[in-house]
Amino acid sequence: MTENDPSAHDPAAPRHPETGQQPAQGGWAGSPYGEQAQPESGGAPQYSEPSYHAVTGADPAYGGQTANPWSAPGAQMPSGQNPQSVYPPPNPYGQPGYSAAPPPEPKRSGGKLLAGVALVALLVGGVAGGTVGYFTAGSSGPSSNALNAPKPAQQTGNAPAGSVESVAQKLSPSVVELQVSGQQGAGEGSGFVISTDGYILTNNHVVEVAANGGQIQAVFQDGKKAAAKVVGRDPTTDIAVVKVNGVGNLTPVELGRSDDLRVGQSVVAIGSPFELAGTVTSGIVSSLHRPVRAGGSSGDQTTVMDAVQTDAAINPGNSGGPLANMAGQVIGINSAIYSPQSASGGQGQGESQGGNVGIGFAIPIDQARRTADTIIKTGQAVQTYIGAEVKDAPQGGAELGAIKPGSPAEKAGLKSGDVVTKIDDRPIDSADTLVAAVRTRAPDEKATFTLSDSRTVELTFGGQPVQPN
Repeated sequence: MTENDPSAHDPAAPRHPETGQQPAQGGWAGSPYGEQAQPESGGAPQYSEPSYHAVTGADPAYGGQTANPWSAPGAQMPSGQNPQSVYPPPNPYGQPGYSAAPPPEPKRSGGKLLAGVALVALLVGGVAGGTVGYFTAGSSGPSSNALNAPKPAQQTGNAPAGSVESVAQKLSPSVVELQVSGQQGAGEGSGFVISTDGYILTNNHVVEVAANGGQIQAVFQDGKKAAAKVVGRDPTTDIAVVKVNGVGNLTPVELGRSDDLRVGQSVVAIGSPFELAGTVTSGIVSSLHRPVRAGGSSGDQTTVMDAVQTDAAINPGNSGGPLANMAGQVIGINSAIYSPQSASGGQGQGESQGGNVGIGFAIPIDQARRTADTIIKTGQAVQTYIGAEVKDAPQGGAELGAIKPGSPAEKAGLKSGDVVTKIDDRPIDSADTLVAAVRTRAPDEKATFTLSDSRTVELTFGGQPVQPN
């Protein structure tokens, strides 16, 4: 009998709560923890080979903690000590709700696992490789150089109808650059052909420097040049007509109408800003019936025009050029631009100061057509008038001043002090608005004037020859 034999011990000695074995030499007979485990002395039991828990069969290496043999419910050490205080930290296999980790799989299973991991790695590598190939596509193939590619086929056919390109193609041959000089200096502007025999419509302020013995030269799109002379001009509407000599078979523009323009519709401007002949810009109609003094802050009431406002780029040199709709029909003559330096907002195009800020003004073609026709037929413009002085009314509207005897205003019964608030359906909020509204009417045309006291007056507009300054 050996000292580890259970029969060598007292039968009454306490038994292991899980295995039922008795201690032997301070340990436990058959204990997997070996002789180094001395639970009565407080030593933490250590695992020994083979490394399987005697009760659960779990490999301690999976748990990573020392097994506590007193973890069974109700177990108490012979010494009366608390097993948890003797065997810290607690063994997870001995806590309620815990179970031992399963024994490791046989090595052949590990091989399958490794093979699966390798397969996944290959699959991931294939995806990654595909991604890299996508971002570096072409790097392994022959190089490509745009400089070596053949030119595309030339554009053929006409520009699409209603495009800026089509408007430019239609109008550009009819637009000219006007170079002027005279005793008061030199300048340049634009104009456009209105007849095959050489009549050109432009602004008065473009050619007035050459009106008294100066020179005007028209430069056409193809580079041809021709001398021109003033036929007639109207400073009050900023319209003038000149005629070139020695040039035939000119292409006149197609005139549209301005009484049916709509805010927001597309327009194209063509001219020679800063001597850059044939410049094409585009925009929209920004506003209608805008009262603008053609001379800007230096202009007086007699130069007010009923302007079409546009955001098409217009600069000094564009003056006298056409503003056209998308059918290529001229609906206005570019005449002025807004200049921040101008208190009144209007700034003559022919002046050196000012530049495009997206606010340009054009004379409505209906008004320009009537004036140009009169100039060509008689050599002199005729101005529409009512024969009354006018100023801004304090409460809004246009207050009439002195009434000229025998004038349309006197014949209609208007008196000094009357305040005009409407002409037909057009509201009148200032003196310039009234002047602009009168400018749009033809002599002998009738209109209803509404006054601030709600009276209405029927008036027939008069006409008088314009004496150029």
